[in-house]
Amino acid sequence: QVQLVESGGGSVQAGGSLRLSCAASGITASRYWMGWFRQAAGKEREGVAKISTSGAYRNYADSVKGRFTISRDNAKNTVYLQMNSLKPEDTAMYICAAAPTFDGLATGYRGQGTQVTVSA
Repeated sequence: QVQLVESGGGSVQAGGSLRLSCAASGITASRYWMGWFRQAAGKEREGVAKISTSGAYRNYADSVKGRFTISRDNAKNTVYLQMNSLKPEDTAMYICAAAPTFDGLATGYRGQGTQVTVSA
């Protein structure tokens, strides 16, 4: 049974930082693309960041470039999202995803999410 468990969310003031973690079980994470999506109240789900199996390739939404960094530790089956210079518009449920391909991330395995709230 595949499980993705996110942690690290919370409430922070604008300009602050948070580090999200996603621990995968039931899969060999090194064989999967991993990514983070977010969904804010009343808005469509947005792809935030994606990372290839080895970590060599990373892709970011324009809205977070220069502020967020995705990384992974395949030995720990874990992917991270370091979020700096947070803005109120970053407030959302952050959801971890895994899939065998880049294009598959949108419909692949997903966790339950961790809430991030940024106050002005």
